[in-house]
Amino acid sequence: MSSATPLIQLRNISKAFSGREILRGATLDINRNEITAIIGKSGGGKSVLVKHIIGLITADSGEIIFDGIPYSTMTRKDFSAIKSRCSYMFQNNALFDSMTVFENIALPLREKFQLSDKEIEEKVRARIEQLELGEVAGMYPKQISGGMQKRVALARALVTEPEIIFFDEPTTGLDPIRKKTVFSMIHRYHEALNFTAVIITHDIPDIFYIAHTVNILDEGRIIYSGSPVSLEQSSDPGLYSYTHGHEMLLDELTGLHNRLALMRKIEAFGAQDSDQLVLATVRLVGMRTIMDYKGELLAHAFISKLAKFVRSFLPQGACAGMFSKEILVLAAGSGDDSTLEMFLRQLAGYFQNLAIETYCHKQRLQVEIGGALITKGASAYSAIQEALATSKKYV
Repeated sequence: MSSATPLIQLRNISKAFSGREILRGATLDINRNEITAIIGKSGGGKSVLVKHIIGLITADSGEIIFDGIPYSTMTRKDFSAIKSRCSYMFQNNALFDSMTVFENIALPLREKFQLSDKEIEEKVRARIEQLELGEVAGMYPKQISGGMQKRVALARALVTEPEIIFFDEPTTGLDPIRKKTVFSMIHRYHEALNFTAVIITHDIPDIFYIAHTVNILDEGRIIYSGSPVSLEQSSDPGLYSYTHGHEMLLDELTGLHNRLALMRKIEAFGAQDSDQLVLATVRLVGMRTIMDYKGELLAHAFISKLAKFVRSFLPQGACAGMFSKEILVLAAGSGDDSTLEMFLRQLAGYFQNLAIETYCHKQRLQVEIGGALITKGASAYSAIQEALATSKKYV
């Protein structure tokens, strides 16, 4: 979708306030006609970065290049021309309470252009119709809902037919349903009007569904820039909290390793002096269905109870973690047949408990248990597959 040269390029932008470094060599590209997201921790400098682009803040060092022209070479007239190509949707909408919806939307046209009242009315009415605001055009912001106010703010941002729109935390203060509605609205109008969008947000993973490019700002630097799909598939532990934040909370609650940590632990076991490592697996066939149709909380309650039991018999130095939504893995860096036998006996006993067995039947959950002694040097993935290959149905 993007042209060869990004519309906006930020190169090594640094900025400090009262000796506190906010940006430390931040570098990113904003591609023409795409949705670019900037995510990161609260107070991490996302808004400061965007304020550099729109000229509200000057960098201590670094360069911004707009459509091939460096800011450092621009005249005031040049920069004014750039600002006329941009529009903004502010964090808290920034609607004027003393103006009607119509007047709020018309304001940028009156400030930026010399248009007749008729021309202004035509442009405003077009946006009002487009965003389905006809019934509230004569009302004041306080008389309409928060979600409706967001639509008014977007209509105002669109009314000048900008090339670029900057969205500063567009979902702040909204409930989960309305947050999704705002992202859907931005996506829909981007598809229709093909503007370039820059969205500052902390709504993860919702933003991943509409952004073409995601930039992660951390400690003043861009630590990732690329597609949401590549981010999700990344094995970089530094990015895990941004893509699996919900899972990290579950990891802390259950005491189980996540997939990435589990794989690293097994690889570390394989590098130890012992000749073999011990692996046991529990495949919970149907757990994904429970999550999809009966809820994440029901699934979490079951896994938490299982995790508590597993922790009660794990030897010192051993670990347990979720390889996937349906596969639990137990691993010990050293051991023999007796260790493996103990793992399998404990797991079988748990699932043969009448209450657990009844629950599994009720939820249509099939349980398969496997295990193997893995020769040193095998990869974590192949080790898990070897253990899974021995699985036997218990429930």
